[in-house]
Amino acid sequence: MRASLGLHAGALALVLARPAYWPWAVGVVIGDHALLTAAGLTPRSALLGPNLTRLPHAAAARREVAITIDDGPDPRITPRVLDLLDERNAKATFFCIGERVQRYAELAREMARRGHSVENHSYRHLNRFSLLGPRALAVEIERAQDTIGITTGRQPSFFRAPAGLRSPFLDPVLNRLGLRLASWTRRGFDTVSAKTEAVLGKLTRGLGAGDILLLHDGHAALTDKGVPVIIEVLPRLLDAVTAAELSPVTLPAALAPAGREALAS
Repeated sequence: MRASLGLHAGALALVLARPAYWPWAVGVVIGDHALLTAAGLTPRSALLGPNLTRLPHAAAARREVAITIDDGPDPRITPRVLDLLDERNAKATFFCIGERVQRYAELAREMARRGHSVENHSYRHLNRFSLLGPRALAVEIERAQDTIGITTGRQPSFFRAPAGLRSPFLDPVLNRLGLRLASWTRRGFDTVSAKTEAVLGKLTRGLGAGDILLLHDGHAALTDKGVPVIIEVLPRLLDAVTAAELSPVTLPAALAPAGREALAS
């Protein structure tokens, strides 16, 4: 942000000193905005601030992976997801929408009781989230933070932007709230694809230690049989994780003290 503001100031100074150079100054400003926009539209980009796309080296050395599940809780789907995880003694990280946590508070508490991590996915999951200004961003994130903390008894330590899209205003808000941005290594696109094999293939192709995988219990696509894709994919994904001798853990567990020396990576 400082570099961008400095560039704008420099462009203005150039125009004031050499009016004939205004096309160059405008071009530089437009290029700067294009770069920032492209970074915000690239969920795994670190240009706008630190972005966790893989687990730290220490967690990878322990052959850990993180299964993250977004957009819940959903009373029609989340209980079945929790049971599937329990059957294989697997832990997951749920990036939850604040207003859904407020509406389905007991379900959110059940996630925490079963040893899963409940993290911040904004309060309303607005489609225009990446277009919000600093104050509106802070309200969205703080309200979710407070709701999840009060409901589960634990304040989230990670944040994931809706659809992974963000603006340059996000990182300062996260820093102030002590939140770390987390995206993913690979995702199954299970909100738009109802094809189980295709979703599973995207998640397991190249599966390895340190991966962060993304599925959805909220806004889940339905198969031809009307079954949420995650319900059909998750058991097979967990089987693939076991076959690869990997351990599914929560993000806080992966970044626990044993792995703190790798946080900067």
